[in-house]
Parts: sequence; C-alpha cells; structure tokens
Amino acid sequence: MLFSNVLVGSLIATAAYAFPTARERLNARTARRASSALHPEVVTFDASTAPRAKFSSRPKISNATHDEYSSNWGGAVLSEGAGTWTGVTGTFTVPVPSEPSGDTAGWASASAWVGIDGDTCGSAILQTGVDFTIQNGAVSYDAWFEWFPDAASDFSGFVIRAGDTITATVTASSANQGVASIWNQNTGVEVIANIGNAHALCQQDAEWIVEDFEENGGMVPFANFGTVTFNSASATKNGGSTVGPSGATVIDIYQNQQLTSTSIGGSSVTVSYI
Repeated sequence: MLFSNVLVGSLIATAAYAFPTARERLNARTARRASSALHPEVVTFDASTAPRAKFSSRPKISNATHDEYSSNWGGAVLSEGAGTWTGVTGTFTVPVPSEPSGDTAGWASASAWVGIDGDTCGSAILQTGVDFTIQNGAVSYDAWFEWFPDAASDFSGFVIRAGDTITATVTASSANQGVASIWNQNTGVEVIANIGNAHALCQQDAEWIVEDFEENGGMVPFANFGTVTFNSASATKNGGSTVGPSGATVIDIYQNQQLTSTSIGGSSVTVSYI
C-alpha cells in the first residue's frame, strides 16, 4: 500500500521483500478464525503484535480525462498542507469477493481501508482496514492496521463476515502517535491499536481506498469485490472541523485496462469493480 511516485505513461516496479506468501497468510488466518470466539467488548492492541506481510507502493498515472489512475489504488484522496489531517473514518459493508474472469491463480484478494498520508506525503502512512480473499471458492476476511514503514499487523481473533457493517477509523494525536480502530457493528466488537512511530506523518493526505495490495514482491491477484461504499466518510482537520470527501481526487486502478470506477458524494466514496 503506501506511497506514490508520479509518472506519465508508465508505472514503476516495486522492490521485493521476503514476506510469507498470501496462501501461507490465508491458511494462518483460517486456522485462527476457526479457534476464535466472539468477545462483545473493546479489545485493545499495541504495535508489538506480530507483523503481517503487507507492503505495496502506489505508482500512478495522470490522465487528462480522469483525476488519476493508479496500478493499485481505487478511491479518493483529500490533500492539503502539512499538519492538516488528524482523523479519517468511513463505514462500509463487507463484500463477497470472487475471482476475476480469466484468473488462473486459484485465489484473489483486495483490501478496503482508510488512512492518513502515503499519497503526496512520502515519509509515513497510518491506515487500517479489511482484506477480503477468495481461494478455491472459500472466502475469508482479515482486519489489520499499519504505520508504514513498519509492517502491518493483524487484529487477531476479530470476526468478520460477509454483509457485516464495518467502521474503520484512524486518528493522529501527533505526527508520531496515533490510533487505528475497526468496529464491527453487527457483532458489537471494536478493536483498537495505539501506535507510536519514529517515522513522522505529514498529515496532508486523507484517504478512502480499495487496493490491490502487494505481497511477496508483487501485487496479489485482484479480486472482483463488486462495490464498496464508504458511507459517513469524513476527515477531521487540526482544530476539530470535519469535512466530507467532496472535492477529493478520484483515483482508479488501471492494469492494462481500467479495473475500478470511483464516485464521490458529500459523505460517501463508492468504488466499483469493472
């Protein structure tokens, strides 16, 4: 996930990292969910939880007829001066992913998240969201948080099912301290990560994104996720005022062809697979 380098007419390759494969992660998630129980209360985590293998850059292409194309981000970004954003939130319904037409990998995945920075800011990003994966017809979900350049971490034992209503929120109390939370409104469970990081946020980007994330040195097969709509989408400015995504830059995923279509309302960002 993470940063972008502006390009015209081409995409840059990203570096390879020795992370576990998506299938290894998927097997671990499945086993963990099978043994977990619901806990109807707030569960607090810290950034010392075991990191999960998730890393992706965001190269992008400008286009005169569209706000912006990216190889891996679809959604909306509000960018203002450094120190602007202290919080971002959005609520979405968990989709049922399917393998894209012509896929031969036997599995596919995508991720929906909210975040601060990683677009025009090149030093750090604070984000949290949900992965949705299909493998051999079996669907699984994974909630996570990340303060790049540290690796992402799972909210282990957090149950998510298709159709659940999820509210994802990140809050930066300073450039080096923040909170990531995910609330499953159907189960009543909220998980919270209190995070500190030496890599300072710029606090100049607020984002609502569906991503084809990178893993093990390359982007994963991108799942057909249908439509994800971030409702009650808002970003909080330093000083406490709150704004919706109106006026944000629209971003869509382009990989030899356009794969997403994004629209923005006064308090919503809708990303559809096409």
